[in-house]
Amino acid sequence: MNHQDPHTILYSAQQLRAFTTQVFQYCQVPLEEAALAADVLAYSDEHGIDSHGIARLQTYFDLLIAKRINPMPVIKVIREKGGVATVDGDNGLGLVVGPKCMEMAMEKAKEHGSGWISVCHSNHYGAAGYYPVMALGEDLIGLSMTNTTKGVTPFQGAEKMLGTNPVAIAFPGLNEPPIVIDFATSAVSYGKIEIAKRKGETLPPGWGIDPQGESTHEPTAIIEGGALLPLGSSSQGSGHKGYCLASMVDILSAVFSGANWGPFAIPFAIQVAPMERQVGKGIGHFFGAWDIEGFRDKLAFKRDIDEWIATLRRTKPLPGTPGVIIPGDPERHAYQLRMKQGVPVNRAVVATLKTIADHTGVNLPNPLAGAEDE
Repeated sequence: MNHQDPHTILYSAQQLRAFTTQVFQYCQVPLEEAALAADVLAYSDEHGIDSHGIARLQTYFDLLIAKRINPMPVIKVIREKGGVATVDGDNGLGLVVGPKCMEMAMEKAKEHGSGWISVCHSNHYGAAGYYPVMALGEDLIGLSMTNTTKGVTPFQGAEKMLGTNPVAIAFPGLNEPPIVIDFATSAVSYGKIEIAKRKGETLPPGWGIDPQGESTHEPTAIIEGGALLPLGSSSQGSGHKGYCLASMVDILSAVFSGANWGPFAIPFAIQVAPMERQVGKGIGHFFGAWDIEGFRDKLAFKRDIDEWIATLRRTKPLPGTPGVIIPGDPERHAYQLRMKQGVPVNRAVVATLKTIADHTGVNLPNPLAGAEDE
C-alpha cells in the first residue's frame, strides 16, 4: 500500500463506520439511527469529501453530550398539502432528520410526480450530496440544500451573515454513472479552511477576508474573526452570483420552513454559545425528488444523459489538463481508491477520535497495516 501523505493515517472504511455508530449509541442515539448517522458521515469520507465526514464527529459528540442536540427526536409533519410538506425535526441530528425527510420527498414523488419537503428545527446534516444519491436508488432525480451557521459575507459585505449554504442534485444515467452535483455557495467550504489550517497551508486568493475586511491567505485569519467570500468572491469574479445562490438556499431552507435564517442560524460548534436571539427553530433543510416518468420516458431520458456525458467528455481539453470531468467523477474515483486502500484520516482528526474513544470506552480501530501512527 502506497501511503504518501504524512498528515494522514489509513483506516478501514468498515471499521470507521462501526466506531462512529458506537459513539452515537453512547450518546443515546438508537442503534438504527446511529447507523444511519454513521452512514451519512461515511459517505463523505469514502468519497473524498474529508471536510464533512468523521472530522465532524467531535462536534456532533460534544453537542450531544452537552444536550444541545436531541438524540431521540420525534420528527413530525406540521403542514402538508399534496406533494409538499413541512417537517419539524425536534432538534435531532441532521444526519438522521435529513435522510428521513428525503425519504418523504421520494415517497411523495412516487405518488404525485414530485415531492418537496422543507425542514425546521434540525441541525447540521453532513454532505448535501448524500441525499440526491438516495433518490438515484429509486430511479428518481433528487435535490437537497441546507442553510448553515453564518460564516460567509453577503456580496460586498465585510462580516459573516450567511452560511456556506450548499446545494446538491443528481441525475441517473443508463450505462454511464450518474451526474452528481454538490457545491457550497461560498468560494469554498468552511471545512477546507479547517483542513488547510491542520496542514499548515496558506490559501489561494479570493477565498476569504481577515477581521479588517482585507483579503487573506491565512486560514486562522478567516477562522478567528474573518469570513469566507461568496462563490465568485468579488465583483471581478461575479461574487453576486454566489450571494444570490446562498440567498436562495437560505430562503428555501429556513424562511420557507420556519427555521433560523441568515446570521441567526444555530452554530455548529460547542465552543460557541447558543444564539441569544432566534427568528425560528434550529437549522433548515429543503429536499426535492422528481419522477422522471412524469416528464418523459425514463429510458429515453437516461439514454440522453449517457449521450450528454459522452459529448462533454469529448470536449477539447485545455493544454496541460487531463480533460473535462463530469460532476461526480472525483468522488467516484476517491471511492474506488479508498475502498481498496483505506480511508486517510488527518492526524489532528485522529487525535479527536482518540479523545472520544477515551471518554466513551469505544475502541478506536487500529490503522491499516503499514499505516500506523509513528
